[in-house]
Amino acid sequence: MTRNTVRAWSVVHKWTSLVSTAFMLMLCLTGLPLIFHHEIDEALGTHGTYEAPPLGTPTLSLDRMMAVALAERPGEVPLYLSFDEDRPVINVTTGPRPDADDAAMHFASFDWTSAQALPPHPQGGVMDFILTLHIEMFMGLPGMLFLGFMGLVVFAAIVSGVVLYAPFMRKLDFGFVRVTRSTRVKWLDYHNLLGVVTVAWLSVVTLTGTINTLSLPIIQYWQADQLAQMTAPYRNLPPARAEASIQQAVDTALAAAPNMRVQFVAFPGVAYSTQHHYAVFMQGDTPLTKHLLTPALIDARTGDLTAIRPMPWYAQALLLSGPLHFGDYGGLPLKILWALLDIAAIVVLGSGLYLWLSRRRAPASDPVVAQLGDRPALAPAE
Repeated sequence: MTRNTVRAWSVVHKWTSLVSTAFMLMLCLTGLPLIFHHEIDEALGTHGTYEAPPLGTPTLSLDRMMAVALAERPGEVPLYLSFDEDRPVINVTTGPRPDADDAAMHFASFDWTSAQALPPHPQGGVMDFILTLHIEMFMGLPGMLFLGFMGLVVFAAIVSGVVLYAPFMRKLDFGFVRVTRSTRVKWLDYHNLLGVVTVAWLSVVTLTGTINTLSLPIIQYWQADQLAQMTAPYRNLPPARAEASIQQAVDTALAAAPNMRVQFVAFPGVAYSTQHHYAVFMQGDTPLTKHLLTPALIDARTGDLTAIRPMPWYAQALLLSGPLHFGDYGGLPLKILWALLDIAAIVVLGSGLYLWLSRRRAPASDPVVAQLGDRPALAPAE
C-alpha cells in the first residue's frame, strides 16, 4: 500500500473507532453478564423455586390449562401460549384485547401436570435493566436502530484495522510484544495482538447484534410478505372467533411436522398470527434447529391446517443471530469462551482509547503510517 492509502485507512480506523468506542464499551460491559443470564437467574432465584414432578407424570389438556389461566384473569383474552424447554411448565400471556401493547399484557406460568400457578416472574430486576440497556438504551425502536448503525460503524473499524495491521503483523511472530519499548508502544502491540485474537469473534457479535436490532422491521416484513401469502384466502373475511380446541390445533400442527416440538402458539389477532388462525410455531430438536421456527396456521374456527412453511431466510438469520450473539449454542464451555473474548475486546477498546489520548505526534507521523508506509519499517518510531 502507498503512504496515502495507508493514511486514508488510518483516518477511517481512527474516526470509526472513536465514534463507536463508548457505545461498544457499554455493549461489552453489559453483554458480559448477559452471556450467563440463565445461570445468574438460577443463582438469584429469579424464576422462583419449582419442584418438578416425577418423570413420566402425564400432562393435562391444553384446553384445561387455558381455562385455568383465563379464570385467573377475568375479562382478558389469550394472546400467547409458550412451553418451557426443560420442565413441564407452560406460560400464558393474556391481555384486554388481541392488539394490547406490552405494558397491558400479563404473563403467568403453570405446572402442566397439575395446573397449579407458579410464583410470578419478578419484573424490573438488575438483569432486566442490563438487558434493556444493552438492546435499546431505554429508547425503544430508535435506540435499537441507533445501536444497529453503531454496529456498522464498528464493523468498518474492524475492517480498517485488519487492512492496516495485517501486513505489519505478518512480519512478526504471533504474540510478539516489544516489552523493552515505551508504555505506549507496548500498549500498541497489546492492542494489535488482542485485536487479531478477537477479530473473528468481534465481527460475528457485531454483525449478529446489528441483525438483532432489525428484529421489528424483519418481523413486519415477514408479516407483509410470507404471512400475507399464507392467509390470502382469508383476506376479505371478517375476523373469526377462536372456537376450535387449542389442544386439537397443536396436535394437528405436530402431525404435519412429526419431528418437531411446539415452542409457542399465537392466538388470533396478535402480531404473530392473523384474525383467523392459531399460529403454532414449531422448532427442531438439535442445538441448531431448535432456534429455527416453522409456523403452522390452524383455522381458529374449524381446527384445520391451512398452511405450513419454514420461516424465510431473512427471518431464519434473525432467529440464529440471537443465540450466536450470546454464545447460546455450545453450553457453558462456549459461554466461558465468549466471556473471555468479551473481556479481551474491552481491553482492545480501552487500549485504543488510551493510544489516541496519549499520542504525541501529528497525523503525518502517525505510528501506523510509519509502520506501513513506503518504507518497510517493522516498528513505529517512538
